[in-house]
Amino acid sequence: QVQVVESGGGSVQAGGSLRLSCAASGYTDSNYCIGWFRQAPGKEREGVAAIDTTGRTTYADSVKGRFTISNDNAKDTLYLQMNSLKPEDTAMYYCATDGLPNGGNRGWCPGINPVFVYEYNYWGQGTQVTVSS
Repeated sequence: QVQVVESGGGSVQAGGSLRLSCAASGYTDSNYCIGWFRQAPGKEREGVAAIDTTGRTTYADSVKGRFTISNDNAKDTLYLQMNSLKPEDTAMYYCATDGLPNGGNRGWCPGINPVFVYEYNYWGQGTQVTVSS
């Protein structure tokens, strides 16, 4: 059974940095589709960044140039380095994976496209990020 657990959230002032971690368990020795999502109070969940099974990354326009997603396969851990944080980045951040080795029969990763968010089968409980002005 695949599980993902986020950590690293906290409160920072605008302009500050945080690094989120997502520890995955239950993986086989394969690559997986995995990404970060966030949801602010009163707003819809949105994709932040994702990595596909080839290591290609995708970012939301709102975080490009400020956030960096990376994957340490040896540790089965996903990271999100967040720099130049803004108050509008305040949200609960979630890690999600489809749990399918190499994308399974689908053969492609859903990325951060909201149309395909249902392809992510495993979600963490989230870690809160609060950015004050």
